[in-house]
Amino acid sequence: MKMNTINISLKPELLNQIDQIAQEESRSELIREAAKIYIEKKNRWKSVFEFGDKFAETNNIKEEDIIKEIKKHRKSRFFD
Repeated sequence: MKMNTINISLKPELLNQIDQIAQEESRSELIREAAKIYIEKKNRWKSVFEFGDKFAETNNIKEEDIIKEIKKHRKSRFFD
C-alpha cells in the first residue's frame, strides 16, 4: 500500500502525550489510528444530524418547537 508522508506541527505537550502512548507502537501508527477514529466519529455525527434534519422536515418540526419541548421537559423534571 502506498503511503504519503506529511509534516505537522504539534505543541510540545501534545507530542509528549503522543510519545508516552507510542511507546507500544510508532507515532505514525498512533496518529493514523487517531485520524481514522476521528473521521469515523465525524461521519457518525454527520449521519445523526442528517437524519434529524430529514425527520424535522418530514414532520414540519422547527427549531423553536424543539426549544419549547426541551424547556417543557426541564421544567417538569424540576417541579414534579
